[in-house]
Amino acid sequence: MEHTPVSLNQPILVVEDAQFSYGDRAVLHGIDLEVRQGEIVGLLGPNGSGKSTLLALMGGLMSLDKGRILLDGLTVERPDSAYRSRLGFVFQATCLDDTLTARENLALSARLQGLTSAGRTERVAAMLDASGLTSRAEEPIKNFSGGMKRRLDIARALLHRPKLLCADEPTTGLDELSFHRTWTQIETLRDQGDTGILLTTHRPEEAERCDRLVFIADGKVVATGTPDELKSQVSQDIVVVETDNPAEVATSIQEGLGLETRRDGASVVVECELGHEVIVRIVESVARGRIHSIHLKRPGLGDVFLKLTGASLDRDLSVDEVAA
Repeated sequence: MEHTPVSLNQPILVVEDAQFSYGDRAVLHGIDLEVRQGEIVGLLGPNGSGKSTLLALMGGLMSLDKGRILLDGLTVERPDSAYRSRLGFVFQATCLDDTLTARENLALSARLQGLTSAGRTERVAAMLDASGLTSRAEEPIKNFSGGMKRRLDIARALLHRPKLLCADEPTTGLDELSFHRTWTQIETLRDQGDTGILLTTHRPEEAERCDRLVFIADGKVVATGTPDELKSQVSQDIVVVETDNPAEVATSIQEGLGLETRRDGASVVVECELGHEVIVRIVESVARGRIHSIHLKRPGLGDVFLKLTGASLDRDLSVDEVAA
């Protein structure tokens, strides 16, 4: 079948009505999304929401029950070499050999990707430089930190210049410094404009750095938009009450003050106007000793997700993810 590449103003990735089940248990319920070159799209949802399952389907590791996935105009139904050459993948667990050096790992991946001998050495050197690992290139990566391995793994996924980079929870387990270095690498790739980036996360602070977000819960798209667009859905103050008995405290606030509440683990969350005044009223209405702490905060993406789905990003949902 003849292939017509997409233009720069068209999506590089199109997912339409993606549906998938494990046996008789539905996992994805009609997912729709698009990714364009030069943008970062984040799939934000708790573990078990279907994020990793969707990425596995995009990689051709499983087959859709219904719907379609198009990458640069090619369908995932037959993920041949042309399809795979357009896709770079970063899994939750790094795909690296600890016994090899950083340079050897990239050289091996370059050969597996079919890069010519003439261009292989130059491309490996360029990706080592892009990941900030040139000075450590000859060391076995068993000596590397988790953040260094993650940056090398991203470099591995980009050796063949894919049109789309998929990253499944790319900063899981990284310390703060490694988190920022990894995101610098991702944002630099975005700014070059040639590659679209789709990543999964359950971390609101990571989702804030995406250009667009897709909220996923129970295998369904709940909302889409930029981080600012989504946060505008919670325009009032957020009061957070920490307690050992959230059900009792929520009832006291609802019945005593007529305010709606949401549960977030051991916390009770209240969206309201004049939050500093509401704090005083909550303390007065709840039985003495029931409140451990209470504070006011600016609304974030986690608050939006909780409002729209009733679920916290820290809680596992009912869908078992492939890579959970």
